[in-house]
Amino acid sequence: MSSKRPPSAPPRIEGFEYVSLVGSGGFSDVFLYQQQRPRRRVAVKVLLSERTASQRAAFDAEADLMATLSTHPSIVTMYEASIAEDGRPYLAMEYCSRPNLGSRYRTERFSVAEALRVAVQIAGAVETAHRAGILHRDIKPANILVTDYGHPVLTDFGISSTLDDARAAEGMSIPWSPPESFGDPPVSGVATDVWALAATLYTLLAGRSPFEVPGGPNGSADLVARIERAPLQPTGRDDVPASLERVLATAMAKRPESRYPSVLALARALQHVQTELRLAVTPIDLLDDSGEVAEEEPDDEPGTRLRSVTSIDPAAAPVAPRPASTPAWSPQAEASEATALREVRAVGDDAVADSTMLRAAAPDDAAAPTAEPGSARRGLGIVVGVAVALVAVAGVLWGVLGGGDEEPAADAVARQTESPTGPPRDNIGSLVPAVRGLEGTVAGDRATFTWQPPTDSQDGDRYAWRVLSLTEENLYQPIEGTTVTVPLSPDGQTCVEVVVVRSGKQSASPQDACVS
Repeated sequence: MSSKRPPSAPPRIEGFEYVSLVGSGGFSDVFLYQQQRPRRRVAVKVLLSERTASQRAAFDAEADLMATLSTHPSIVTMYEASIAEDGRPYLAMEYCSRPNLGSRYRTERFSVAEALRVAVQIAGAVETAHRAGILHRDIKPANILVTDYGHPVLTDFGISSTLDDARAAEGMSIPWSPPESFGDPPVSGVATDVWALAATLYTLLAGRSPFEVPGGPNGSADLVARIERAPLQPTGRDDVPASLERVLATAMAKRPESRYPSVLALARALQHVQTELRLAVTPIDLLDDSGEVAEEEPDDEPGTRLRSVTSIDPAAAPVAPRPASTPAWSPQAEASEATALREVRAVGDDAVADSTMLRAAAPDDAAAPTAEPGSARRGLGIVVGVAVALVAVAGVLWGVLGGGDEEPAADAVARQTESPTGPPRDNIGSLVPAVRGLEGTVAGDRATFTWQPPTDSQDGDRYAWRVLSLTEENLYQPIEGTTVTVPLSPDGQTCVEVVVVRSGKQSASPQDACVS
């Protein structure tokens, strides 16, 4: 926080002991206190005594919003809200001792992997707020704190608003604000938070805000003029792939309707980049739409329960969500969707297993409701052990009594105990390969894309394709051959993505090609 005024005196709060000043903002100060019971360090945000009615209303609204959202793992936790002895309202929140990202990006270089991970985690927090009808309106590096366990958390909902009341965007930070924030009148919406999150990611990668010119004039008027009219420049890093530059450019399009339609769509695009770079895919934590624990279905696996906070499977990222009433083909037509989403999925040499990450799944032994946990497995182990011992004894006797030319007893035991279906396949072997040689040509007003089957093609392999768009996520369409023709895109570049479909599963690495 910047400090253009002397901080106020820390208030006396029963049950809390003042430790030090953390920082000062426009109409509040943040202090570090030691809470006595339970004993822990907390950050206490205190409203100034010379507050206006609108500032008090915003402060009260922030308390209510934090109470609603702070159970999210990527939103700072609020412990209590009350009135200090001197009459000033305060919020007692989780204290994050590590430097916030606003301090870090100016002094250290973020790796692409860490920047993507942080962006996807914060995207889950912002999407959760949007689903609760709340805009943040001030996403920036300084408002992303880091817990003692190294987890990024979003804070400062002080100027947030509801989706039904997206008022003028006063108070937003200029370097991370979109063009519509400076209109007459200024407006905000979901697209505003999409821009701000992408601008924050850009900042972590570039070490500067998106429209800041190193060594040039960077006053407020200069930044606003560039945000409104200048094209977004690349981050300038060799290790940032072109796909990530495209994601940032899409999320920071000048027109709100040209950006990703939701923060969730942006997060899925970032997961695609993680897959391309062979990084572990970061789950997106979201609150169930009902806000309640989902009831267990009769056919569900025993001991498994979906909690109110779920994770979006990155394997589903290429396919945009569709209304239940809209029929559409999917690669899971030959296998149930629940099974397909749980398939082990590997990226390069790293396998990402069960990306749905059911948070409160009971141990596997819970699947035996009529016996002591693990007793069935122990019993089976005893039977198998006895059987192996008998086979071993028989092999030894056979060798002693004259079966001299037969295989050794040890080999016989190994052969007898092999699984009848052979050893389990590794994770890499279970992946569906990608098409080869995808390329496109232009003839008139249409583009034709062709490709070759994968190296280890199998009988029954099929393909699916979709047009890649800057403004929407299209559904895959099935095709039997290896050629597809599409109309040219009006934006000057036409891109198509193709996957192999095998036994209800699709390629782990979709292939894409573009023509101009």
